[in-house]
Amino acid sequence: MDELVKKLKEIEAKIELGGGEKYIEKQHKAGKLTARERLQLLFDEGTFEEIDKFVKHRNTYFGLDKKELPADGVIIGIGKVNGRPVAAFSQDFTVMGGSLGEMHAKKIVKIMDLAMKLGIPLVGINDSGGARIQEGVDALYGYGEIFFRNTLASGVIPQITLIAGPCAGGAVYSPAITDFVIMVDKTAQMFITGPNVIKAVTGEEISKEDLGGAMIHNTKSGNAHFIASSDEEAIKLIKELLSYLPQNNMEEPPLDLKTVNEEIDESILNIVSPDSKRGYDVKEVIKKIVDNGEFLEVHEHFAKNIVTGFARINGHSVGIIANQPNVFAGVLDIDSADKAARFIRFLDAFNIPIVTFVDTPGYLPGTKQEHGGIIRHGAKLLFAYSEATTLKITIILRKAYGGAYIAMGSKHLGADFVAAWPTAEIAVMGPEGAANIIFKKEIEKAENPEEFRVQRIEEYKEMFANPYVAASRGYVDAVIDPRETKKWIIKALEYGVTKVEPRPKKKHGNIPL
Repeated sequence: MDELVKKLKEIEAKIELGGGEKYIEKQHKAGKLTARERLQLLFDEGTFEEIDKFVKHRNTYFGLDKKELPADGVIIGIGKVNGRPVAAFSQDFTVMGGSLGEMHAKKIVKIMDLAMKLGIPLVGINDSGGARIQEGVDALYGYGEIFFRNTLASGVIPQITLIAGPCAGGAVYSPAITDFVIMVDKTAQMFITGPNVIKAVTGEEISKEDLGGAMIHNTKSGNAHFIASSDEEAIKLIKELLSYLPQNNMEEPPLDLKTVNEEIDESILNIVSPDSKRGYDVKEVIKKIVDNGEFLEVHEHFAKNIVTGFARINGHSVGIIANQPNVFAGVLDIDSADKAARFIRFLDAFNIPIVTFVDTPGYLPGTKQEHGGIIRHGAKLLFAYSEATTLKITIILRKAYGGAYIAMGSKHLGADFVAAWPTAEIAVMGPEGAANIIFKKEIEKAENPEEFRVQRIEEYKEMFANPYVAASRGYVDAVIDPRETKKWIIKALEYGVTKVEPRPKKKHGNIPL
């Protein structure tokens, strides 16, 4: 028996070396951890159990029958992250560039199926040159099987992707279906066609980094939700993200009572000016309200006119949506509507309460937005809020004009609790625009048109640009002192924990994609 065990350990040690010392050193020189090192960092010490370590490819074409590919270039298994079970796969770039063939794909499919059965989150670490072209259609079969399971798992278990190296061609669609994508700056790239193909087809010259680097996808395409400076930082981010999420869609989000504090200091009164033309950073408001000022922003660098992210309030995990007056005055546009709608749908899928902070003058005007489909994209936000049955809490901080007022988690789209600060202005449009339209003829005929116009603006403000008309109709449940905001939200979270909201029976809605 001792000899057999010794042989087992020797085989395991060889497999665990991946592509060997030469390729491991090359990986490190590129500023990257190996596939196994990444998993060691992710999981609590001693908890990771590898599955299918001994799997081998069975292809005989193009000399592959003479090649040993340890673990077939991908490591899969289950362990614990912060004490909770998580499934993961990690592609090994030291083994044939982490390329995906038949058995490589079958291993990923196996861990995906197991994660679904067990009801635990799935973390995928991508570092691959793409399809193993020597295996032909078997590689394509593999990608299709993975995409199918990503789709089945969507809304059932959280799926988090780390792009820690190249991810090209068909491989990009698996991360795109998952819930959150983290990219490592300077070492990760993601694109369908690389620079060489683009140059051959269009004549355009571009580097891999400028085409599909981490910052490009965080700022321009919105394909990535987070950017990290290193593998270590990315894995730390995954752990933090998981701490806000339930294990699956049948569970409630985790409760962390270590950070409970209901008080908000007086300085919150100085952040939002009653002058609606003055900008401010809404993240300052958020950090005053959430536990310990801790806010994990999602999509921080994309569509900055809206802010999305995770926080805790009285220990409860919540998702936050907030207009950002510091960027384009907090207007809604194509990208911000897409960003917020997708986040809302994730929160709803996993029973995470939605807390919305409103301060928006409306939708961004212009032919670029109209021709780009702002109607269709804006409708996604309406659909997402309306469809969501998780607890919805809305605080109107200042401007809430026109269709944007409705779209930002209003009572009319099913918000459960809506409060407004005294600075709130809830109206069809801003006082100046409204006065110019309503009193156009009177202003033109007035002896002093400008003085008359100013008087009419003040009249409109007095009548409509405040929270009290909406409150008198029951569209706002309460007008509150800003210092009472956290206590008010805490009560809403406590009362809303038993919320049940039945909907018409149907297969699914048809969101305007």
